[in-house]
Amino acid sequence: MRNQTMRCRRVADSLKKEISSMLLLEVKDPRIAFVTIIDVAVSPDLRLAEIYYTVHGSALDRENTQAGLRSSSGFMRRELGRRLHLKRIPELDFRYDQSVDHGFRIDQLLDELSGS
Repeated sequence: MRNQTMRCRRVADSLKKEISSMLLLEVKDPRIAFVTIIDVAVSPDLRLAEIYYTVHGSALDRENTQAGLRSSSGFMRRELGRRLHLKRIPELDFRYDQSVDHGFRIDQLLDELSGS
């Protein structure tokens, strides 16, 4: 069980590194800008990878980014297959990570409280 968990973590770390690199250097979709990959979680059977990201901008920017990521996922899976040499490349499920937004909101509330 522990080996499987360690393998999932290694695969997740590799996916995070490669996807971040592709988004920065290779994906040319204008909808994808200012994206930061926060974390990657891989299912135990390696069939699904949930990629948590954040993006700076408005709600419309987030929607456009989500559409761009979905559109680019086929390209990224092919590239991951070439680079990582895994038996199975997981499906990529991009999910917006709201924790950064929550952190900014908490900071804002704390600033308001201290300024009162």
